[in-house]
Amino acid sequence: MNVGFISLGCSKNLIDTESLIGMFQKNRFQIVNEEEKADILVINTCGFIESAKEEAINTILEMAEYKKQRCQYLIVMGCLVQRYYEELTKALPEVDLFIKIEDYDKLWDKIEDLLKRGIVEKEKKKSSKKITQIPQMPMLTQEQFLNRVITTGKNYAYIKIGEGCSNKCTYCAIPYIRGPFASRKMEDILEEADMLAKKGIKELIVIAQDTTKYGIDIYGESKLAELLEKLSKIEGIKWIRFLYAYPEGITEELIDVVANNDKIANYFDIPIQHISDKILKRMNRRTSKEQIENLLKNIREQIPNVVLRTSLIVGFPGETKEDFEELKEFVRKAKFDKLGTFMYSKEDGTPAEKLPNQIHGNTKKARYNQIMKIQQEISKELQGKKIGKTYEVLIEDMSFDGKYYIGRTMQDVPEMDGIVYIKNNTDKKPEDTLNHFINCKVTDVSDYDVIAEFV
Repeated sequence: MNVGFISLGCSKNLIDTESLIGMFQKNRFQIVNEEEKADILVINTCGFIESAKEEAINTILEMAEYKKQRCQYLIVMGCLVQRYYEELTKALPEVDLFIKIEDYDKLWDKIEDLLKRGIVEKEKKKSSKKITQIPQMPMLTQEQFLNRVITTGKNYAYIKIGEGCSNKCTYCAIPYIRGPFASRKMEDILEEADMLAKKGIKELIVIAQDTTKYGIDIYGESKLAELLEKLSKIEGIKWIRFLYAYPEGITEELIDVVANNDKIANYFDIPIQHISDKILKRMNRRTSKEQIENLLKNIREQIPNVVLRTSLIVGFPGETKEDFEELKEFVRKAKFDKLGTFMYSKEDGTPAEKLPNQIHGNTKKARYNQIMKIQQEISKELQGKKIGKTYEVLIEDMSFDGKYYIGRTMQDVPEMDGIVYIKNNTDKKPEDTLNHFINCKVTDVSDYDVIAEFV
């Protein structure tokens, strides 16, 4: 039978999808990329914010149409299922099997049972729409990690070092969906990284909901810096980056490791969410404005060429005009290299859902636009400084017309940051260029991408 997959949401979800692809492949199913050719369609959903939930529901309904043609089974898994299992089973009879995250340790058993019996296994457990407690989630097994099929191409792969989150920010449902933070054993991570390197992967992207929490639950202290050092010793791996480092967890040791290890990208993705002390407290964040400003100053002093990325939330309940003006002024002064903004989304079962002074949608949209306009000007200024500089670029693709090679620098996270277009005006052959690291000089820039030429 042919199996097709759709993975929605974050890169952590993608790893779960890749693991399931590996299970199907191990059991001799054929993996296909076209929905119309699939006998089985699997959708891994996101349920983090309202827009993600809408996307997931629309995708399920769209894929259900293929059951009128070739598709025999529609399987839905992931965060949306974990969060709204009972409602989904009643509302979407087109789906043959819903799989909660808490059942991932029985993932293949459930799929095998569905295929053998040809009917939906009726779950006896009932879930409530309202989130009342934080579940203890099982991790994927080491075998599942090692057998996963990499879907991100030849050059890079994500490596998940922990599951869940224990930060309990008032706006966030992740702890209730994925459970508290649970680290993987370091030796398991290193074994998986070695496997990826042997497959030809050149860049490891270390991920977790908060990578700085890695190791605290099983080793009694953060082990992120040590893990990065050990990963850098794996032969074949050239670039390493880690994503989502909460500000309170960034230690001097971690900064030092980034500053002094050539394989580790000088790149910090620090989700600060806001800068007003009042809003930070209402969000149950663990840092103050002063601590955030001191951290950014410290990182930039120790790593002069560092790239700083952050994410912000506008329109959080109780955010006054004064709070927002404070945030705008901070964005202007901090001059983040990369910045993403979210409009606050009221999520079922989270403490922030019940906070007074909820902000009107039009106000949230207006504030979002103002922040992004400020950041656009900052990005334009920072981009201009790149002209004339030379960067090592990982060449990953070619434009349809063949006029440009397409790549990334160490400063750019795939599918999140900008890309480099390199003019194909030399005698370099694709086989000597694609999937290689080549020095390129920037000749022009746009708001987020750059044009370059081979040195």
